[in-house]
Amino acid sequence: MSRPLRAAAFAALLLAASAAAPVRADDMPVIKVEMRDGVILPAVIEVPANTRFKLEISNTGQSPVEFESTELKREKALAAGSTSAIVFRTLDAGSYQVFDDFHPDAKATLVAK
Repeated sequence: MSRPLRAAAFAALLLAASAAAPVRADDMPVIKVEMRDGVILPAVIEVPANTRFKLEISNTGQSPVEFESTELKREKALAAGSTSAIVFRTLDAGSYQVFDDFHPDAKATLVAK
């Protein structure tokens, strides 16, 4: 293979590799959720369907909370005053129930659309 042909093949390989590069964490949508002593805000959490996204959860209350969804098979416990995140690869369009396992009356709906 000639030098110019090898250079062209290498350039094509680099271009193909960059097109298939994974989405970086700072490139994905971030949806913020606040949990506070038995309240989840917003009560309807809208997220993109079929798209990787990060759910950033902040506990602004005085007691621990646990963001949980049986349907999504996800849970995240947070101490008072802390923030954490859950990255979702993708979700099918639909509604998913979430709740605070430490405050049974705190409920919300995560809607992927």
